[in-house]
Amino acid sequence: MNYIELGILLPAFIAGLLVLATHIPFGMKVLERGVIFADLAVAQIAGLGVIIAALLDLTEQPLLVQLIAAASALCGAALLAWIENRLAEVKEACIGLTFVLAASGGILLMSRDVHSGEHLKDLLVGQILWVSTNQLIATALLTAVLLVLWQWSKLKTRNLGFYALFALAVTASVQLVGVYLVFASLIVPALATYRIKHRRTHYAFAIGIAGYAVGLLLSAWFDLPSGATVVWAMAATGVLAAWLLNLRKVG
Repeated sequence: MNYIELGILLPAFIAGLLVLATHIPFGMKVLERGVIFADLAVAQIAGLGVIIAALLDLTEQPLLVQLIAAASALCGAALLAWIENRLAEVKEACIGLTFVLAASGGILLMSRDVHSGEHLKDLLVGQILWVSTNQLIATALLTAVLLVLWQWSKLKTRNLGFYALFALAVTASVQLVGVYLVFASLIVPALATYRIKHRRTHYAFAIGIAGYAVGLLLSAWFDLPSGATVVWAMAATGVLAAWLLNLRKVG
């Protein structure tokens, strides 16, 4: 591995750490609330905002794109909060349907775009290797604000407040790493450690960090798509960690 590859992988790894910083606590809460499809739905709705911005030829104005994506995600958050309040007994079905509608809506909007296949791939798998310094700085600032609100405000205990914070976190991460890695970052560390009572967060972060590190290195060594490789690496790390933690508990 040469210095050029390291120069590309390091920003990508930092992007992964920023995503994990918010998505691990959010993922644990999502698992606790039983709204597993919420992250996919919100991520897809945020992506729908990005698609709309692209169709309006606003790609040269990244701040405006972010605002449209955030507005879309917040609308999605309000919808999910309403579903959880009014349709609690069938909330997972409704949230899953919301994801499907947002995904198919994006496909319909892109149907007349000759580059739609590439846009869809970027949205789902992401472009983690090509994150810019400005993206990292903006995401770091947003991450800091979200973590402060998560830790010291009561928003996470309120239905709409939780979904609003969740939507803002997902909006930023989807544009960094794509829908698939957003889902993996939220669910894999939380799921692999759900039986752990002590130091669960430490184990979850170790799984997430190892998944990004191994996935990025494998993608560089074997010239594989980075986003998909990290998803598989994180899943494999999560399975291995869950097995080892279970053995330790049994022993």
